[in-house]
Amino acid sequence: MGHEQHSELLQAVHDCAAACNHCFDACLNEDDVKMVSECIRLDRECADMCAFMEQAISRNSPFIAQLAFLCADICEACGNECQKHADHHDHCRQCAEACFRCAEACRKAA
Repeated sequence: MGHEQHSELLQAVHDCAAACNHCFDACLNEDDVKMVSECIRLDRECADMCAFMEQAISRNSPFIAQLAFLCADICEACGNECQKHADHHDHCRQCAEACFRCAEACRKAA
């Protein structure tokens, strides 16, 4: 499958990585960084996985389905953690939304 067949997934992982990187950076500037430490950790994991997924799609990796399965799990974990802080931090709300969209797109590809 070429990357043109995965255009929705490609956009989702790109958007998710960007949202996670933004959330990661914003969380580091919060007054109580310890409160969002798990969010920071999962933002980093998720952004890295999504960036890797984007590369795998672009190079037409034969492992896209397997990677998408893992990516969905990581995105969901990050989204669930960010959602805990979404009432107080808009960047966490936006990140959670992007993570859940990406998890859904990944599950379709897996």
